[in-house]
Amino acid sequence: MPIWAYNLSPFWLALVMVIVIQTIAVIGLFLTRRFLLGHYRFHDGVNDAISGTVQTVGVFYGITVGLIAVGVWNTSSNASDLVSKEAAAIGTLYRDIGGYPSPQREEMRSKLHDYTVFIIDRAWPAQKEGRLVDGGTELLDQFQAQLYSFEPKTTGQTVLHGATLTAYNTLIEYRRLRIDAVQGALSSVMWSVIWVGAAISIGVAYLYRIEDPKLHATLIILMAAFLAIVLFMIVINDRPFFGTASVSSEPYRVILERLIKVTR
Repeated sequence: MPIWAYNLSPFWLALVMVIVIQTIAVIGLFLTRRFLLGHYRFHDGVNDAISGTVQTVGVFYGITVGLIAVGVWNTSSNASDLVSKEAAAIGTLYRDIGGYPSPQREEMRSKLHDYTVFIIDRAWPAQKEGRLVDGGTELLDQFQAQLYSFEPKTTGQTVLHGATLTAYNTLIEYRRLRIDAVQGALSSVMWSVIWVGAAISIGVAYLYRIEDPKLHATLIILMAAFLAIVLFMIVINDRPFFGTASVSSEPYRVILERLIKVTR
């Protein structure tokens, strides 16, 4: 899906998808009834044969789309977990640094503060537009240089320094996973399967022998609406960091407001 679609609210995106898919489906029905059905010889029982085909296609397509929907739902849930874990890692690292002597403590805490503000004010708005911005790596490199330059002088400092290094590596891991998740999405092959399968599922129903075109159109409209809702669910969960319905940066704000600013 194009990036602009994610900038719509979920309600308007769902409405647009339903209207567009229904419109295309009805146009396809009109063209089929006008130019194609007249070339077929219908007989009694033909609708039963078509129904069997519709059910077969529907079952296989439903299983395929269902598995994809579960996959993208897990992607969205994992994205929320990654955000919470990265924010928690920042808080843990910030607390560990509290045991360092001055001025290393203030310098490293200042870098963590700047990194958290960078995520909220710069990284998150860019992610909503499908972009990644530079700056976070530089801040963490500066923090890492200060952390690695510290030389423990007591047993307690050695233990604290080891725990801090572990917390820092955990933060780096969650940060990398989040950045990878920003660019992650269903492949073009998967989207081709989804859209072609939807077209076939609706197209098979064009072949029903229904004399009343209004009744036939109503059947197609209902099928198209259901497919549009399912596809909307896949679209909205496929890019969890994009658009108005993206994962919130609130966990970082909580760490910033309730821990970092309070203890500075």
